[in-house]
Amino acid sequence: MFKTAVRNVLAHKARLLMTVLAVMLGVAFVAGTLVFTSTISQASQGAMQQSFRDVDVAIQPRYDDSTGTPPLLDQKLLDKAARVPGAASATGVVHGFTAIADKKGELLGDASHSDGGNYAPGADGKDARYPLRDGTPPHGPHEFALDAPTADKAGYKVGDTVRISTNGPVHEQRLTGIFTADANRVPPGSSLALFDTPTAQKLLGAPGSFHEIQLKADPGTSQTALKSAVESVLPQGKAEASTGKQLSADLADMIKSSSEDMQRVLLVFAGISLFVGIFLIANTFTMLVAQRTRELALLRAVGASRRQVTRSVLLEAFVVGVIAAAVGLVAGIGIGAGLRSLASSMSATTPDGPLVVPFSAVVASLLVGVLITVLAAWLPGRRAAKIPPVAAMNSVHAAPTTKSLVLRNTLGALIAGAGTAGVLAATHISNDDVGAKVMSLSAALAMTGVFILTPLLSRPLIALAAPVLRSFGVAGTLARLNAVRNPRRTAATASALMIGLTLITGLTVIATSVQTVVEKKAVASLKADYVVSMAGNQPLSPEVAKKLGALDEVTAVSPLRQSVTGGADPTLLTAVDGSKFDQLTRLDFTQGSLGRLQGDRVVVDERTAERGKLHPGSRVPVTYNDGTKSTLTVSGVYEPSDILMGVVVDRATVAAHQKQATDTRVLVKTRDDASAATKEALVTALGKNPAISVADKQQVSEEIARQITMMLNVLYGLLAMAVVVAVLGVINTLAMSVFERAQEIGMLRAIGLDRLGIKRMVRLESLVISLFGGVLGVGLGVFFGWAGGQLISKAMTGYGMELPWGRLGLFLAVAALIGVLAALWPARRAARLNILAAIKAE
Repeated sequence: MFKTAVRNVLAHKARLLMTVLAVMLGVAFVAGTLVFTSTISQASQGAMQQSFRDVDVAIQPRYDDSTGTPPLLDQKLLDKAARVPGAASATGVVHGFTAIADKKGELLGDASHSDGGNYAPGADGKDARYPLRDGTPPHGPHEFALDAPTADKAGYKVGDTVRISTNGPVHEQRLTGIFTADANRVPPGSSLALFDTPTAQKLLGAPGSFHEIQLKADPGTSQTALKSAVESVLPQGKAEASTGKQLSADLADMIKSSSEDMQRVLLVFAGISLFVGIFLIANTFTMLVAQRTRELALLRAVGASRRQVTRSVLLEAFVVGVIAAAVGLVAGIGIGAGLRSLASSMSATTPDGPLVVPFSAVVASLLVGVLITVLAAWLPGRRAAKIPPVAAMNSVHAAPTTKSLVLRNTLGALIAGAGTAGVLAATHISNDDVGAKVMSLSAALAMTGVFILTPLLSRPLIALAAPVLRSFGVAGTLARLNAVRNPRRTAATASALMIGLTLITGLTVIATSVQTVVEKKAVASLKADYVVSMAGNQPLSPEVAKKLGALDEVTAVSPLRQSVTGGADPTLLTAVDGSKFDQLTRLDFTQGSLGRLQGDRVVVDERTAERGKLHPGSRVPVTYNDGTKSTLTVSGVYEPSDILMGVVVDRATVAAHQKQATDTRVLVKTRDDASAATKEALVTALGKNPAISVADKQQVSEEIARQITMMLNVLYGLLAMAVVVAVLGVINTLAMSVFERAQEIGMLRAIGLDRLGIKRMVRLESLVISLFGGVLGVGLGVFFGWAGGQLISKAMTGYGMELPWGRLGLFLAVAALIGVLAALWPARRAARLNILAAIKAE
């Protein structure tokens, strides 16, 4: 039976090609995911761990819940650490965001990877971390050094004057030195500006303070021993010491966890494409079995048992699965390498490293490829074994009995009904996590039920296309009849496309609805003409608001200054200018009103109010950043937005409790509303800072839309593989159907249907099947999108379903295009059949 299975595979190479491709694509997705994430994880861990190779012990501030912010380390602690027994040296480290302008005044590089730090020379006057290639170390408030790749990219040389921004104001600094550094200190694509320590403290932290203290041990002193000695000089509860090995291990665990999260997401989409491939495999083996009924009957007649016939079909699937898995593994390694190159081109900070092919990728590829193929072929093999030998030898193929159809439709209705009921019930579950899990399981159940019912649904839905198909004459009529001739085959082919479009449509409906409500809230909550913010969501200096407020064009300014209160229940505080706040915002209050935002009077968003069971008149206990405790009084509850959330309080109330004041955004109202001239005046007043964004309402809305669209495009890309597999399924079904109907096609040619008519018949059949799957997919996607939106609406006030009619129409058009393209080769093959040979075909 094994020899028979292998010979059957070799005899039907062309007909099994699409099956091999489908399995190969799914396996390649799995293998590529494992290779890519393992490569990036190992490279990231290697690069990051290298950053601690010269650090034996690091002292870091300890986050204090009572103040809500980590304290900085002072010079006194640095001096004590340097005198600890076993310490060879102690270096105070300062770091923070530093934007570099190029010669055109534009931001150089990516804001999220623009860093600054301190050049801390040792006794020899050099900082071993940053060896100078050109020039001298920075000294004084107007000098700095720049990493060599950034300097070369911008064309800067020693002696040039460069515009720099740390938290708002632009500084012009003279470039005195260009340094080189290891990739772990300055990753590819990032920039690093170095100042002398007093300047770095002033620009990036606080005078006399450090973000970290790094110690090097004397020869013979272990990291553990040095750590124990250092702990004796630490201020209790304010700082903690860690060994370099411990920091490396913690960082490696963090990178590994992040990599595993990404891996899980990618594997979910790989699983979707494999699931879609099951339909293609099952369809292929069903058709192959149907075409070989006489052969299988002969095997039964010469003594083969039902179990042996089933085993023969499964052995064929096993051989196909092994071949597809092996090819998929090789393709997956290529995909992993390609993804790494793509990531490097899109983000210059992607670490370099060797391509890693983990053993898990090899095992997973082989297991997944073989198991998926064998599993999908089991039902066709079982059906083949049930065909009576005499009936098969007389080509009387056993059609589905009325009992089996009734059983299938009843089972499908029950499963689809249970799934739909579960989805509807999930929309009323108060616990969001439980509701999401119930909805996910119920949605999968509902899709399974619809798949089982697809043969029943195919006839009435395809019948709706009859008037259109009649306009194509005989070819159109034959296409409709062919499409409903074998409902199970049509259902399996359409279902593969249905799954992909269901997910794409559901995600699109939810994303469009979320985008609409977020845009409306962000823009509707603003009376301000402009929102000023720093690139990379970095904090803004209070000087920005002062400079803008001094302009003649500006009538009202309010910074948004966020902080988190301490205590057992941390709360987000947003400090604003209470006297100007009403001129800059338009809050939608569900309870109470804004009133006078002064003193202890505050307004809270709905989420905060719900969590703390607050209402107008409620008293809110808070612990400020300096540990001072107070009580605030709620005057209103408002709907939150992307711009404003949390407890809104007058900045004068919290100013005395903040050591360092930084703003997240600045709202600006101008005399003549938003205009190009007004915006230019604001930009000029801020020194044409490359790192500061001055956005009007339209730009705020566009930025929100851009972020959601970017996320949606990534999801589209991940689901594209499932759609590709579905396309292969349509091609495979049509191609094998043409082979199966060779005699019929020959007869049609013989009685006068020309080649063009044959091509049109096959194309229209493909178009109808694809549109059938497209309609089901879009319909289910809209339903699941609505249901998912009901869960979101509990956490997002004002959420309402928005149907993106344009995109829904585009999805159906894509389904139609898939049908047309998938039919090109089968239609050409059908038209080129030799009439006499086809008529004689059996």
